[in-house]
Amino acid sequence: MFWPFSFPSGIEALFWSMGALACLLALAWLQRRQGRLGAADTALNVAVGLTALWLMTGAGAGLESGAVRLAESLRNLAWIFALYRLFSMDGRLASVRPVRPMLAALAFVEFLQVAIFLILSLRQVPVSAGFAFHSLVSLRLLVAVGGLVLVHNLYAGAAQQSRLIIRWPALAAALLWIVDLHFYAIAYLSDATPQVIALLRGLFAVPAAGLLALGAVEKSESLRFQPSRAVTFQTVSLLLIGGYLTVMVAVAQWLSFAGSDNAALLQIAFVAAIALAGILTALSPRLRGWLRVTLIKNLFQHRYDYRAEWLRFTRTIGLAGADSAPLNHRVIRAVADITDSPAGLLLLPGENGALELAARWNWPIATVPAVALSHTLARRYEQDGYIPDLDVERAAGAASALPEWLLAEPQAWALVPLLHFERLEGMVVLARPAHVRRLDWEDFDLLRVVGRQLASYLAENAGQAALAEAARFDDFHRRIAFVMHDIKNLASQLGLLARNAELHAENPEFRADMLVTLRNSTDKLNALVSRLSRYGPGNIEALAPIRANAIARSVVDQLKARHPLSLVENEDSVVVASPESLEQVLLHLVQNAIDISPSGAPVVVAVGARGAEGVIEVLDSGPGMSAEFIRSRLYRPFDSTKPGGFGIGAYEARELVRAMGGRLEVESREGLGTRFAVVLPLAQPGAAQGLNSIGFAGAKVA
Repeated sequence: MFWPFSFPSGIEALFWSMGALACLLALAWLQRRQGRLGAADTALNVAVGLTALWLMTGAGAGLESGAVRLAESLRNLAWIFALYRLFSMDGRLASVRPVRPMLAALAFVEFLQVAIFLILSLRQVPVSAGFAFHSLVSLRLLVAVGGLVLVHNLYAGAAQQSRLIIRWPALAAALLWIVDLHFYAIAYLSDATPQVIALLRGLFAVPAAGLLALGAVEKSESLRFQPSRAVTFQTVSLLLIGGYLTVMVAVAQWLSFAGSDNAALLQIAFVAAIALAGILTALSPRLRGWLRVTLIKNLFQHRYDYRAEWLRFTRTIGLAGADSAPLNHRVIRAVADITDSPAGLLLLPGENGALELAARWNWPIATVPAVALSHTLARRYEQDGYIPDLDVERAAGAASALPEWLLAEPQAWALVPLLHFERLEGMVVLARPAHVRRLDWEDFDLLRVVGRQLASYLAENAGQAALAEAARFDDFHRRIAFVMHDIKNLASQLGLLARNAELHAENPEFRADMLVTLRNSTDKLNALVSRLSRYGPGNIEALAPIRANAIARSVVDQLKARHPLSLVENEDSVVVASPESLEQVLLHLVQNAIDISPSGAPVVVAVGARGAEGVIEVLDSGPGMSAEFIRSRLYRPFDSTKPGGFGIGAYEARELVRAMGGRLEVESREGLGTRFAVVLPLAQPGAAQGLNSIGFAGAKVA
C-alpha cells in the first residue's frame, strides 16, 4: 500500500458524520433564507442535500463501498447543475452559451463513470484493479478540474456587486473539488486510495457548509452576470489549472521515485504546500488584474468590451429606490467600474467655483481639505477636459499644478473631469486598482465620454432640486405675506390703543406702565415685521465698522447660562458688517452648537483675523456631519433634522453673511465635531476710533 498507516473505521465514520451533520444544518438554514439566489436556490439546496447523503453513505457503508461512489456522482451532478443555475439566474440564458458545452461534457463524464462502475459490478471485476482503477480516477480528475474551471468563470465573469453573493456557493464548490483534485491525483500516482485525504474529505465538508450558511446571512442583492469575452478567459483558466495539475503530479511522482522511507510524508507535505500556494495565488486581486490586462492587450483589438461597459454603466447609474445608493455614490462607482478602481471621491463646485468634497465611495481615510481644487485649476480642466495620470504628475514634482493633498495621497490614481456643455460639473478622483498600469488613449476616450454623460445626470439632478426649492420658496413667501399682514394690523391696533390710553387713562402710574408696555410691544412687532421682510442683499442694514469681539462677547453672555461656553479673543477684530445681522448669525450658530453638543461639552467661540479678513469661529464636539450632508442638505431650506424645525436657520445665516460681503465656511468630521467660521472683511485702519464699548457704531450704550 502507498500509505504506511491506516485509521480505525470509527474515526472515518466520525469525521464523515460530522460533515454530513454540518451539511444538514446548512440545508436547514438555507431553507429559511429562500429567495436569496432566485431560481438557483432550489438547485443549491439539492446539491447540499446530496452532499449530505454522500457523507452519510460513507459514514455508514464505508469509504470504499460502491454506494459511496454512486452518491459521489449524484453529488457532482447536483453541483454542476447548481453552477448552471447560478450562471443563468439573471434571466439572460444567452449569456451562458459559452459554458454550456463544458457543462454538458462534465455531466456526460459523470454519467460515464456510473455506467463503467455498473458494468464492472455486473461482471464482478474489482474496482481496485489496475486499468479499472486508473480509468475511474482519471474521470474523477477530469470532473474536478472542469468544476474548478466553471467556478472560476462564474466568479470572474460576474459584476463586482454580484460577487458578494456568488462567492459563498462558489467557494463551497471550489473547496469540495480542490480536495477531490488532490485526492484523485495522489490516488492516480500511488495506484491506491490515500487514506489520510480520504478521511479528511468528510471533514472538509464542515467548512464548505459553513461558507454556505455564512452566505445565507448576508443581505440579498440582485445578481447580474457579465461574461466578458468568456470563451477566451475560460480557455486560459483551463490551461492554467491544467499546468498547475501537471506540475503537481510531476513533482509528486519524482518524490515517490526518490525511494526514501519518508516518500509518502514528503508527497503529503508537497501536495499540501502546492495546494495552499495555488489557492492564495488564485485569490490574489493583483494576479487577476495582471492576467486580465495581459490577455486584453495581446488577444483583443480594443481594451474594452464597449457594449458590456455601457450596459454596466447604465445599470449602475440608473438604480433607483429607497435601498439604492445616493446619486453621488453611483457617479463615483460608474467611473470606478471602468478602470477596476476599488474606491473614489467626488468633487463638486462650491463657493466661488472652487471644488469641494461632495461624496466618498469606499475611501473613508482620504484627507481632503475644505477647498479640494482651486477655481483657477478647475477652469483649466473645464477648458481642455484633460485627464491627469497622477503617477505622471507625481513624477513631474514641482512642475505639477495639482494640489499637494492629491499628490500626497498614495491611493489617488487618476482625476476625471465631468463636463456638461463645456461647463465643469465636478471631478472624480479614482483610487489605484489592484494591478496598476499606465492610462492610454483608449482609457482617456472612454473616461471622457462617461464623464460627459455623468455630468448631464448631475446637472439634471441639480436643476430638479433648484425647481423644487423654488416652488417651496414660493409657497413660503405666500405664507409669510399673510403673517406679515396680520402682524401689521396688530401693530396698528396696539399703537391706537397706546394713543387712546394717553387720553383716557385716569391713574397716572397705570397709564405710564401701560404706555411703556404697549410701546415696547409695538417696537418688537415692528422689528419682527422688518426682519421677516429682509430677504436678499438689498434689504440688509447699513454696513459699518464694528468690533467683532464685542458682538461675540454679547452672544456668549446671553447663552452661557444654558451651556458651557468659552470665548477666545486672539486679537481685537474690527470688521465691516451690520451689528444686528452679525448678532443674529452668531446666535443661530452658537445655539445650534449647544443643541448638538453633549451635556457638559464646551462650545468654543474664537475671534481673530486672517490676512485682510476677520474670522469668528464656532467650534463644537458634537456628532459632526458627512460631506454628503454638508453638500446636499445643510443649506437646503425646509430640510431640518430637528423635530418641528423650519430648516432655514443655516440658509438664512449664510445669506446674511453673504449680504455683508463675507462668507460662511464649515468643516466637519463625523464623530469629531464641527467648525463654522464667519469670514468678514476687516475695516480700514483707524476705523475703530469712536466705536463705543459694545461695538455698535453710533449705537446707544445699553
